[in-house]
Amino acid sequence: MKGALFSHILVPVDFSPCSEEAFRVACDLARLCEAEVVVVYVIDMGAVASLNKLGLLAVPSDAAAQKRRLRHYARLQVRRLLDSEAAKGIAMKRVVLEGVPFVEIAKMARVEKVDLVVMGSYGGRSGSVDKIFFGSTAEKVVRTAGCPVLTVPLPVKARS
Repeated sequence: MKGALFSHILVPVDFSPCSEEAFRVACDLARLCEAEVVVVYVIDMGAVASLNKLGLLAVPSDAAAQKRRLRHYARLQVRRLLDSEAAKGIAMKRVVLEGVPFVEIAKMARVEKVDLVVMGSYGGRSGSVDKIFFGSTAEKVVRTAGCPVLTVPLPVKARS
């Protein structure tokens, strides 16, 4: 489609039901606009470090192996999305990054020159103290991405 509104869509996922709904919406938009979709998962190294300090995830000597396991899990989960019915017939690219999620998402939006970011309006850490004091990842991406951001809530039927 020549002159389509969107040709390059970024979809950050955290594998929560809300981000999976955003992925489906992004796929529908991509199909309508004949756009490419970049699916990105950011391993939140700050959260991992905090959990490690509490001794909940790994001992310091296991940090490298832990990082490999997290990357492997992320690649498997993104592949599951790319193999889903929603993604059929759409040009897709997957990226797994490490860092602060909103920073990496905004950076990727600029580097990849995306036209639109489609993301869940809340994810796996929706009730956290971080959100109360610092805002959600989606809110931060809206402020820093440099392109339109479509936030997708969880459908009403899924909330019940």
